[in-house]
Amino acid sequence: MKDRAGRRRARRIAIGTAVVVALAGMNGPWLYRFGSEKYHQYRINKPEYKAENGHWDIVEFPEEYRQNTIHAALLRTGKVLLVAGSGNNQDNFDAKKYDTRIWDPVKGTVKKVPTPTDLFCTGHTQLANGNLLIAGGTKRYEKLKGDVKKAGGLMIVHNENPDKPITLPAGTKFTGRQNGRTFVSKDPVLVPRAKKVFDPATGAFLRNDPGLGRIYVEAQKEGARYETGTQDNYRVQGLSGADARNTYGMAQKLALDKKDFQGIRDAYEFDPVAEKYIKVDPMKEARWYPTLTTLSDGRILSVSGLDDIGQLVPGKNEVYDPETRTWEYTDKVRQFPTYPALFLMQNGRIFYSGSNAGYGPDDVGRDPGVWDVDTNTFTKIPGLSDPKLLETSATVLLPPAQDEKYMVIGGGGVGESRRSSEKTRIVDLKADEPRFVDGPSLEKGTRYPQASVLPDDSVLVSGGSQDYRGRGRSDILQARLYDTERNVFERVADPLVGRNYHSGSVLLPDGRVMFFGSDSLFADRANTKPGEFEQRIEIYTPPYLYRGERPSLSGGPQTIARGGTGTFTSADASSVQKVRLIRPSASTHVTDVDQRSVALDFETAGDKVTVTMPRNRNLVQSGWYMLFVTDADGVPSKAQWVRVP
Repeated sequence: MKDRAGRRRARRIAIGTAVVVALAGMNGPWLYRFGSEKYHQYRINKPEYKAENGHWDIVEFPEEYRQNTIHAALLRTGKVLLVAGSGNNQDNFDAKKYDTRIWDPVKGTVKKVPTPTDLFCTGHTQLANGNLLIAGGTKRYEKLKGDVKKAGGLMIVHNENPDKPITLPAGTKFTGRQNGRTFVSKDPVLVPRAKKVFDPATGAFLRNDPGLGRIYVEAQKEGARYETGTQDNYRVQGLSGADARNTYGMAQKLALDKKDFQGIRDAYEFDPVAEKYIKVDPMKEARWYPTLTTLSDGRILSVSGLDDIGQLVPGKNEVYDPETRTWEYTDKVRQFPTYPALFLMQNGRIFYSGSNAGYGPDDVGRDPGVWDVDTNTFTKIPGLSDPKLLETSATVLLPPAQDEKYMVIGGGGVGESRRSSEKTRIVDLKADEPRFVDGPSLEKGTRYPQASVLPDDSVLVSGGSQDYRGRGRSDILQARLYDTERNVFERVADPLVGRNYHSGSVLLPDGRVMFFGSDSLFADRANTKPGEFEQRIEIYTPPYLYRGERPSLSGGPQTIARGGTGTFTSADASSVQKVRLIRPSASTHVTDVDQRSVALDFETAGDKVTVTMPRNRNLVQSGWYMLFVTDADGVPSKAQWVRVP
């Protein structure tokens, strides 16, 4: 590795000198640019350059298949699910135009898939049966202050009747007892019955604690005159008798201030064989920007998000049972910012790296640590550098997953802060007292870096921007391979397309990496022209695919149980140095908690490679994986799909 790095540095120095000499004789800016570009194309397409730095190619779909891809997941068929929903486009949302595509990277085909609701800013994770669980999405787009025409906000509906719940339909009117203003609900709300409270010592009845329901309301008419400045008690129109006495609303300020996005409760499984969405039981809470993480027992934890009135879900987490396709609340409450990076550890607990994608108080749920979901205990992990710059950072479980080391990459300040971090931070969760230490730095402060684990145990880190959503044309056209053994970055070929907000990367079964999305606020350095969503896909072919023939791999069982073995055929069995089991990605908003690369023990004999599956179900979660073998030069085979039941 040292010799290779030395050769790369020497080659760059030589190339740089040649460029200077060549350009010195050119006669003007146009010739300078033309000559530079021609030489650049010549250089990056030389075989020896590709073998050291890899190569980038752009894939542009036919116009009728293009979309604003927000989410991407590799399916067990080898195809890639590309989900836009409304694609951060208010016109699409208003027209109920929701998009999904399936792209076959081998055949190059694209297929449109009917999308049942707005899955923009949803959560997703791979399931044991090979389906992709998708939950949450968009109920309402945000409205900035100045665009809000009707005063509105949160109404808490109280039900003091201990004998029955009450349902108020959409369109219910609430009139303030003091301010006299009337507000209308946008959705139905079920308010549970009141709870009777008794003295634990005497058994005497003490009081009724009212059941509470939350609903978004807005004024009947436009204008500032309908705003309210203080709390008021609201009479519910249309009720009579005991219902009218027991049911009322309470609201704080109802105003024309900014209204955040609102989430939905809808959930689906996407079937990669039938290539369609299957509706399942909705979540208990509406969520926009949630994270879905697999637990030790195979159920799926759903955390955080903005709810159906645009507020951060108040720590009410829930789990999905794939067998019954239903959701239940967890016993305890714990709050995180939206899209928190949560990973299942080998001891069954959850590691939270501190990475997140944005919404939430700057002093709640920001500290990294280890979470025991059953007991709701949380142990903070110290040592994190730039702890206030974790929004839009990426977190990756470094390969092999058995080492249980994580890297947190870049990040920025809360909200639309201009601050960003060039730091990487590494924590070893197997240490007696885990503590973050700094890894190698990036050249620039970086928000939205994309990180993909490769079958040779390196990690590709690419893209991002210095400023919030690429402001000031701050996209970073750089890529690096992180060497896990040497703890260093090696600069490789530069990407051709800038990637910031709403972008991501996915490892493909042939060892290449696809990149999607990017949603810049502005298109110019002065921030005067609106940005356009990047619809092109870019493929990075790593250096290892330019180093000669790749080892073959075929046959073998499609299913290998934990603790079991499977034998595959390879004409290159004697040259195999590593076997890696890589879980397919489900990526969005710098969040990909699914990807992990597990080292497998193996033996070779003749043209056979026999692998052994680890026994730990938290290390190897049930589901479909890509099985790669790599040779002494780090060249991987094409993946074989293997299911762990």
